[in-house]
Amino acid sequence: MSSAWLLPEHLADVLPAQARRIEELRRQLLDLARSYGCELVVPPLLEHLDSLLSGHGQAQDLRTFKLVDQLSGRSLGVRADMTPQVARIDAHLLNRKGVTRLCYCGSVVHTRPSSPLASREPLQFGVEVYGHAGLEADLEVIELALDALETAGLGLPLLDLGDARPLQALLAGVPQSQQEAIRVAMSVRDPVALQAASAALPSEQAQALRQLLELDGGPEVLALARRTLPDSPQLRAALADLEWLIDHLQRTHPSLRISLDLAALVGNDYYTGVCFSAFVDGQPQALARGGRYDEVGAAFGRRRPAAGFSLDLKALVQAVPAGELRAAIRAPWGEEAALRQTVRRLRQEGETVVCVLPGHEDEGEEYACDRELVLQDGQWSVRSL
Repeated sequence: MSSAWLLPEHLADVLPAQARRIEELRRQLLDLARSYGCELVVPPLLEHLDSLLSGHGQAQDLRTFKLVDQLSGRSLGVRADMTPQVARIDAHLLNRKGVTRLCYCGSVVHTRPSSPLASREPLQFGVEVYGHAGLEADLEVIELALDALETAGLGLPLLDLGDARPLQALLAGVPQSQQEAIRVAMSVRDPVALQAASAALPSEQAQALRQLLELDGGPEVLALARRTLPDSPQLRAALADLEWLIDHLQRTHPSLRISLDLAALVGNDYYTGVCFSAFVDGQPQALARGGRYDEVGAAFGRRRPAAGFSLDLKALVQAVPAGELRAAIRAPWGEEAALRQTVRRLRQEGETVVCVLPGHEDEGEEYACDRELVLQDGQWSVRSL
């Protein structure tokens, strides 16, 4: 017989220490996004399944919990990713002509964890910039992601840049079923599987795919790609864009570590241009991912240039060293009017005042009471402990 208090695998309660840190960081990141001109949106947790899984949302099919709406009888889904929802908001509800910057923060639910230690209920924070096809939007999104990690106290990460276009160029004309096998082989960096998946291709095309798989390293990879990969407009555009971004990022963040992976191994069926992942020391998984995905709104009848990024606040908080406890004032509980007025005044001034209830001395583990409220000469005053 299972215990009533046990939760399903990869789901967990958020206890006071972590909950406080998550909430503080959520507020800081939303304020950061607002400083860039982003507007907050709050999509619903449930949507009609055909809306959630439209277009690129189909990639979330196996990750989406499904249920039947008791009101309409239609199939509903619990969102596994908020980006398609935000694209729907931009396309149909806002329907603006110019640039729209949107941010969001809310829970998503996955049928399976993305990694052995991941939660199936990430708290997704993200930013989307719609309406601008130029690299200025890509740069803004990357810099906001870097600022988000610095705001969390992690400093500058290792920024891994890629681009979906070189792989798209090499797969031009390849049947979709064969493309899927090639993408899977490349996503796990398996040269044997890649050779098997590309065996039916012309030898030059198969060789170029193997070369693409090996093109990861520092900025020198760009020059190597020009020498080894078949020339194409998509390749030239991708390399030029990456050079432009690296140049601008190094101007504003001279100590930023940058690596390149031209196979665009993460989300290569989702992104349409530059994509990136941000890693910090000691964390095996990327803490932020993003890039350009200009097709995301097409399923809603409005194809708009789009770039953005997202991160899991729960995973981010776990990577951040625990901070100091919040300073607080310990106060006795009493019915005296002067005492109660003093406590109210201190709280209105922004102080945390923990009243010790009768028969108890514990003020909780989330606060460091470094002062106390005492009665001296008929006046209630605060003194240091």
